[in-house]
Amino acid sequence: MALLSESENRALRERFAPEGSLLRRQQERMFQMLLWLDAVCRRHHIRYWLGSGTLIGAVRHGGFIPWDDDVDVELPKADYQQLLRVLPEECKGTDYALQTHETDPGYVFTYAKLRDRRSYIEETNHYDRRCQLQGLFIDLFYVEKIPAPLHWLSNRTIGHIFKIMRNPEYNDQQILRKTSKLFELNVRYIYPVLRWIGRLFPQKVLHYGLGIPYESTRRPEDLFPLSTIDFEGYPFLAPHDPAAYLTRIYGDFRRMPDLESIHLHTAKVEIY
Repeated sequence: MALLSESENRALRERFAPEGSLLRRQQERMFQMLLWLDAVCRRHHIRYWLGSGTLIGAVRHGGFIPWDDDVDVELPKADYQQLLRVLPEECKGTDYALQTHETDPGYVFTYAKLRDRRSYIEETNHYDRRCQLQGLFIDLFYVEKIPAPLHWLSNRTIGHIFKIMRNPEYNDQQILRKTSKLFELNVRYIYPVLRWIGRLFPQKVLHYGLGIPYESTRRPEDLFPLSTIDFEGYPFLAPHDPAAYLTRIYGDFRRMPDLESIHLHTAKVEIY
């Protein structure tokens, strides 16, 4: 059961994402994507869980945070690798596509996205604009046992990629070439060395995978065994203890933000 009452959530949705609004249509499309992804994962016995803001939405609102416009899913590293193996075949004949650096050279992150082919989102950042796949998406983050200092070091390598992308002296072809070389250097050499070093210092906690530019920890006892949680009326997989997971990352996640300070994203969105 959501922390907020049905009437409270209804009022928030009417304010930020009323039925028929572009944001609500965006949420509905991403919900369909999430249903499809859940079916794929269950069919292949792949563990995942709703994470970050998506999990806050499930716990506090019973679905999307009314002003939210993305979906976050997390997986153990081995399950993530299995998902990447099966998604190309699963996506055939559907409206969805797997986005990685291998499928979209302009994409330079070490986590994947599931993209919707029947929509378009014009991000305001400096990196997604060079991607071939630009539909609505679900972020697919993986976690691994890696010491926090090594994860911090891996994020500095992503910083160098961002600097290249922001350099006005380079055209798109030069940026693609330079960032691809640096991406390959990271994933083929630098990250394997960091993981080898990490094995010398066994960890109990989990961090996002190397090169994922977000830093927070997850405790295995908060995650496993997985539970389920209702999100928009459907039971998706969730951490074993959602409250402990969210408190560790966000502190008092139950407290509502100042509604007057909330600004909806201004990216151009088209849904076909």
